[in-house]
Order: sequence, then structure tokens, then C-alpha cells
Amino acid sequence: MSDTAGALTPERVEAAYGVLGSGDRAAIEEYWDPEMTWEAAGHARTSGVHAGLDNFLLFMKTMGELTGNSLKGEFKEILVGDGIAVAVTHNTATRAGDPSRKLDIDEIHHLRWRDGRIIEGKGAMFGTGTAEFEQFLA
Repeated sequence: MSDTAGALTPERVEAAYGVLGSGDRAAIEEYWDPEMTWEAAGHARTSGVHAGLDNFLLFMKTMGELTGNSLKGEFKEILVGDGIAVAVTHNTATRAGDPSRKLDIDEIHHLRWRDGRIIEGKGAMFGTGTAEFEQFLA
């Protein structure tokens, strides 16, 4: 990978998220380090630390199953610095099997990057978002 190919830009952050649903492990590993960790906020069944890319992808798969693949995150802002990116998203979803249960929250992801890949991510929700997320997944 050339230095410019791994340059941390808002576009690279968006591409990292965009590749997650591709199922293409090689493409995913261009953005997500195999030894990465992800910390999901709250006390829901998907909350906690997901160590390693395999566990992170399992977390993402579980979220897809729980939402009938309806979970959508719209980027509101992406800020990048020296090895750090912050993505602010507006997330919506419908609970699989119960269309009356909706999720509509704002979230922030703090991402640490090294050598062009995410090595650590942490998610936090604004306002009552964590409680709404937990109730949505209960």
C-alpha cells in the first residue's frame, strides 16, 4: 500500500464502513486490522468489547440479524487527525420480526488508525440513545 493509498481522509473512513457488508475479507482487511478491537456502548446483548476482526464481524452480523438488515448509518460529520478519526452518524433500524420497534439515534465512533487501518473503535450514543438502543435490542 502506498502512503497516499492509506492516507486518513473522510473518504477513507466512509470506504472502511462501506466495505463491511461486502463479505470480501481481503477488501475488509485493507481498512480493518485483523487484531482490532471494537467497544460497543451500553448493556445490550451486543455491548462490550469485541476483540479481533472476526469477533467484530460477528458483532456486525448479529446486528444485521437483529435488525433484519435494516440498520442504516448516515454520516453527519467525519473529522480526521493524526491517526484518529471521529464519525458522527444518524442511525435508524427496524427490529427484525417486530416492525413497531424502531431505532432512531445519533452516535459517535472514535477510531484509532495505524498503517492505514482501524486498530480500535469505540461507539457512544448521544442523549438517551444508549437506553433507546438497549430497549430496541431487548
